[in-house]
Amino acid sequence: MATLNRAELDRLEKRELQLTILAAVFVLVLAGGLAVFMYPLVFLHPIGNKWTLRVAFFGFCGLTLLFVGYLLERQRTVRQLKQQLLAELERNVTLQHQASVDLLHSMPDQNHFWDRLTMEFRRAMTMEKNLSLLIVKGKAATGSSKQNSDDDAAWSDTAKAMSRKLRPTDSIYRLAQEIFALVLPETDALNAKRIAVRLQEELQDVRAKHGKTFDITAHNYPQDAQSAHELEDIVKSLLPQQEEWDAPVPAATK
Repeated sequence: MATLNRAELDRLEKRELQLTILAAVFVLVLAGGLAVFMYPLVFLHPIGNKWTLRVAFFGFCGLTLLFVGYLLERQRTVRQLKQQLLAELERNVTLQHQASVDLLHSMPDQNHFWDRLTMEFRRAMTMEKNLSLLIVKGKAATGSSKQNSDDDAAWSDTAKAMSRKLRPTDSIYRLAQEIFALVLPETDALNAKRIAVRLQEELQDVRAKHGKTFDITAHNYPQDAQSAHELEDIVKSLLPQQEEWDAPVPAATK
């Protein structure tokens, strides 16, 4: 995919044009030289049937012009195809970016998380089941050259990667710009840690692509907390030191 960026396509297009011009000039020079040698034998001192020689001469000139025309038409067609490919690639990149932004905007935020946590805690306490939380904190990798990359795309890829490892009963929330929470009903502490390991493996591509690192911590009821307030306090202690993170609001469509 390295050749599908604009700079590389422009370079390839220039080289293709230069090669086409060189081939056309080479053919015209050879054909012109041969025609110069043929001219006296065809028009001044014909040997044999002069009309046959003239038909062959004009046929040769016509084929030469057709071949040069084919080279130029091929160059024009290739250029159009490359422009269409570039336009399609740019459109796909734009659609992927828009999809990433839409995914982040549609993700449940803190308010939904607190409601779900309270509901799942009551259910776990009533049914005497386990309840686990995974808190995923992302940040730019130390020494990464991609720290200025598109954060929306990075966090969207993070959410999609984690979603692939979730069960139907699990849920994911965006608590802050770089913090996600996963609610895992009926999951004990050991299995929660195993899920955290699988998430780290799934996030390898995000690390390589966007230069991010992730710290995943597991918290369990009843092992780490005995009440919903204790679980809430654990989560709040991991959030940024501010009153509340405002989730991004989608721009109004015209």
